[in-house]
Amino acid sequence: DQKLCQLLEEYTKVLIAVADNVGSKQLQEIRKGLRGDSIVLMGKNTLIRRCIKVHSEKTGNKDFLELSNLLVVR
Repeated sequence: DQKLCQLLEEYTKVLIAVADNVGSKQLQEIRKGLRGDSIVLMGKNTLIRRCIKVHSEKTGNKDFLELSNLLVVR
């Protein structure tokens, strides 16, 4: 929770990807490939939505709010 909120304050670009049915070996390879260039953070949709909302209210920055609509609810 805290980590995501901190990252939203620190960075201006965010990539959200669905990781359903991704094996641990494949996920490890993705993390390894992105290491040094990016931060990979896994989280539940509700937690991500809440952090985006809190960040938006706290900073007045509404840029990330559109990401909430892209999160899949199942």
